[in-house]
Amino acid sequence: MPENETLDRVHDVNPFKSRDEHTRNHVVALKIGTVISWLIVVVTALYYEFNAPHTGKHSRHKIWHQPHTPFAMNSIITSLYWLALFIMQIGYVWHLYSSNTTYVTAAANVGSHFIAHNLLLMGIIHLWVRSHYWLAELLVIINFFNLSAAYFRHSTTPRFIHIPVVSGPLAWNFVALYWVGAAAVHAHSLPARIVANIFIWGIFVYGGFFLSAYKDYTMGFELSILSAAIGVTQFLHKIIAFQWIFAFVIMAVLFLASVGVSTGRGPFKSGEIVSEDRERAPLLDDQ
Repeated sequence: MPENETLDRVHDVNPFKSRDEHTRNHVVALKIGTVISWLIVVVTALYYEFNAPHTGKHSRHKIWHQPHTPFAMNSIITSLYWLALFIMQIGYVWHLYSSNTTYVTAAANVGSHFIAHNLLLMGIIHLWVRSHYWLAELLVIINFFNLSAAYFRHSTTPRFIHIPVVSGPLAWNFVALYWVGAAAVHAHSLPARIVANIFIWGIFVYGGFFLSAYKDYTMGFELSILSAAIGVTQFLHKIIAFQWIFAFVIMAVLFLASVGVSTGRGPFKSGEIVSEDRERAPLLDDQ
């Protein structure tokens, strides 16, 4: 078999390949996989929100009976964040059943990434509540690459798909790199807190990158919410500390910058960062 023909067949069966059209069987498979994986992760998250595992040799706990670290997040804010994403993801699933082929194609192109994210998130939750923090961090890293690929490969996806399936999970996953990683290294000492005071600015840099390079204010708003979740918990744990101050500063700056980008005001005026003829413009700038 010629090499080019072999490569073409590999690309045809690649579930993460972007396509202009999807076969009926492929869309049906995505519908089934999406619904099942979404239900599994929602049930898993809700169960461990209120229950600890009954089996396992390691320390077992509910999701929010988390070890306190410099990146521990407020349970109410983060739970509401995920509740909003889960609800919006219902809308995403609905678009797979839409009669509009444009919406179906856009939803199907990120479908495999979404299914992979759901399965990885389910694994992260199971490992987290059983205190397998290093393995959980490994899955967080894998999911970070999965969601990053979805973001950069499908940048023109409409917002009602982009937010619940791509940017929302990606923003949380980036912060989870710190959240789970801090638990894995038992970041409780003074040196660990000093390092955390530096690393927390990675959230600001990451959010600033999407705001300046792609004018994606959805990432800015999402990261500002998660920064607030960190700030609240750090403040309640220790009033005299830099971590919560930095978290709230990051929250405020990202929020204000996101408002500026979304309204076309301030230093990120429309067209100054991403020209209107670029491929990303239909997603990140409606003008």
